[in-house]
Order: sequence, then structure tokens, then C-alpha cells
Amino acid sequence: MMNSTGNVFSALEIAGEVLEIEARAVEGLKSRLDQNFVRSVELILACSGRVVVSGMGKSGHVARKIASTLASTGTPAFFVHPGEASHGDLGMITKEDVFVALSNSGESSELLTIVPLVKRQGAKLVSMTGNPASSLAREADFHLDAGVDKEACPLDLAPTASTTAALALGDALAVTLMVARGFSAEDFARSHPGGSLGIRLLTHVHDVMRKGAEIPCVAEDAKLSDALLEMSRKGMGMTAIVDRDNQVVGIYTDGDLRRTLESGADFHKTPVSLIMTKHPRTISPARLAAEAVQVMEQYRISQLLVVDEHSKMVGALNVHDLLRAKVI
Repeated sequence: MMNSTGNVFSALEIAGEVLEIEARAVEGLKSRLDQNFVRSVELILACSGRVVVSGMGKSGHVARKIASTLASTGTPAFFVHPGEASHGDLGMITKEDVFVALSNSGESSELLTIVPLVKRQGAKLVSMTGNPASSLAREADFHLDAGVDKEACPLDLAPTASTTAALALGDALAVTLMVARGFSAEDFARSHPGGSLGIRLLTHVHDVMRKGAEIPCVAEDAKLSDALLEMSRKGMGMTAIVDRDNQVVGIYTDGDLRRTLESGADFHKTPVSLIMTKHPRTISPARLAAEAVQVMEQYRISQLLVVDEHSKMVGALNVHDLLRAKVI
């Protein structure tokens, strides 16, 4: 491949070198994790306000991502642009907050302008820079060292490895806080209700199951012909068989129907209880719909009967119900 000056170069070789430099930059952060990181975590955990993250330029883009990750993993946070902070947005910061300032050089004039004002408000300051001797690092209550040996840019100018390192260190901070708070998958889903994960973790069996007259169900003394009619009416590819107390005693499915046809049984005389599958798989209405998917996949079945704690029939669902609910 030729570049604009006519020289031959390997795109894959350059890309591989970039990834290697950035990987080393992230790996190098481990050896510099110290008590400043621990104290920063403790400071944020004790914070009664919010985490305010700020940075200019590329550091600002990283700061936005860190604020977003914190907020979605249980630590209330938001981004403030340092330039806008000087023109009114400083009023968004209170003494109960922790201010996290990002600057690779640690000498960003926009940040250094507002730092004294932030501290005068009473907010605590955590800095994340590539220079522990910088002005921003010295002003901070705690400093997180995100320094790198070199940028992936061949001119060693464009922020590349340094932004990757800062982003990774921000993720480390967010995840450490998440674990310390005991933040669960269900908590994550509640803050992401519109996403596929939210649907999977917030949807329960009772939300998607067929109820009442929609449930295919016959008595245990019913004939095969009755079961076939019920299956046809309800369109679920099966019918439950229940006793007088509405407790499930079996299930009759399309698969059972094929086997019945092969056996030559008389549909008008044969009780369904002689052909049904006994002790079918069931699930509680309080379980997650995603768990119903797991049961179906594990046992290679397409339908599930829903029963209460007394094994009484309260609902039914099949794979199509789960598809419509976007659980699958």
C-alpha cells in the first residue's frame, strides 16, 4: 500500500503497533495503582452528593464517558465542561460533591481556573493526569496517575495511548465502586430499561404468560379428542392436564400427538391421561422470563406450564410469547 508521499507501508503492521502500544499503556497502570486510588474510592463512597467529571478536548470526551459509566453502575455522576463552568455551570457543583478533573498534562488552563472555585465551594478534588508533578495533581486531594510512556501516534503528539489509559483507569474506578456498592444486574437493568438487557432482567414470567381463558387446559379424564380440540383452540401446540384441584398432572404436546398417530390410538375413546407426559417442566410466575428461556433451552422444549407454590395451574407460555416480549 502506498501513502501520499509514495512510500510503501503496511496498514496491518501500523495498526498492530498501535494496539500494542495502547495495551502496554493500560498494563502499565497496574503498577501505579496506590493508596490514592483507594482513598479516591472511599471518598466517592462517602460522598452524599454527586461525582462531577470534567476535562477539556480529548480528555473532555473521556470525562464524559467516565461520568456516563459511573452513573450507569450505581454512582450518580455527570459531566461539566470546564469552559462552561466559568460561565455559570459552576453553580451545579456543591460542597457535597466530588470533582474529578482529567488532563493529560495536568496544566489545562480551563481546569486550573475553576479548581480554586470548586475547592472554595467545599467539594473534594480528585485529579487524573499523566504528570504527578503537575499543577492539577498538586491541587488535588488525591491524584490518579494515568501517565503513559509514549503515544501511539508516530509523532507522539495526538492523544491516543494517553486517552486509552485514562479511559481504562476511569473504568477501573467505576467498577471498583460498583462492586463496593453491591450493584447488581437488576440494578443495572433498572437504569437501562430501554435496552435489551433491561428487558431480560426486568421481565418476569407473569408479564408474558397466557392467563385465564387463554390457557390450554383439560381435565385428566378428558379424551384425546378433547385435548386435540383444546390445542387447536388455544394455538400453543400443547394443552395442560389438571386434576379436580387444578393441579398439573401432565402435558400433551404436538410431539405427543405425532406419537399418538403412529400408535393408532382411538382419539374418541382413549383418555389423554394414558398418553400424556407426566411431571412436565413448570416454572413459577415470579421467575424471570429469561429463566424460562434457559429451562426451554436446557430441556429442548417449546412450552412451559406456570404453576403457583401449590402446583396449581396459573398460566402457560411458549417460545413465541418470549419472542414477542423480546426476551429472546
